[in-house]
Amino acid sequence: MDTSSPLLSVGDLNRAIAESLTERFDAVLVSGEISNFKAYDSGHWYFSLKDEEGQIRCVMFRGKNAQLGFMPQSGDQVEVAASVSMYVPRGDVQLTIHSLRKAGLGGLYEAFLKLKEKLAKAGLFDENRKRPIPSHPKSLAIITSAQAAALKDVLTTLARRAPHIPIFIYPTLVQGP
Repeated sequence: MDTSSPLLSVGDLNRAIAESLTERFDAVLVSGEISNFKAYDSGHWYFSLKDEEGQIRCVMFRGKNAQLGFMPQSGDQVEVAASVSMYVPRGDVQLTIHSLRKAGLGGLYEAFLKLKEKLAKAGLFDENRKRPIPSHPKSLAIITSAQAAALKDVLTTLARRAPHIPIFIYPTLVQGP
């Protein structure tokens, strides 16, 4: 046994490790699958994030998860912004989650969902606001690339099935060839 190193209590060692982890991993982005999700009466959430190679315990406190807008569940694939910490009494390394979103939902999609919810609350999607779709349109607008491969097929079909309908083409940039 090397007696040149200072003798530490378990608590002292855990506090030193916790401090080192907090300094080194103050802000991390992690993706994984939620498992063992539990929401407690305190409002705090406890769960594990896992992938094929490992797992880590996580905590998301009430003040942060109240801003989320959905209740995660075991099996959800998520992306989290967190800090790495240690729960000193047990020596458990954990992620303290600051924000969480379902994996694959980019910022634009999340903004779309928030806008959709806002418009729904304003009543803009109510059935009584909807206009009936005419059974025989007076004209048709096509918004696509002028070089789109499908445009020729659409125009050929319309010429054959509805030659009396005026067609307006509005060229724009589109994704793909």
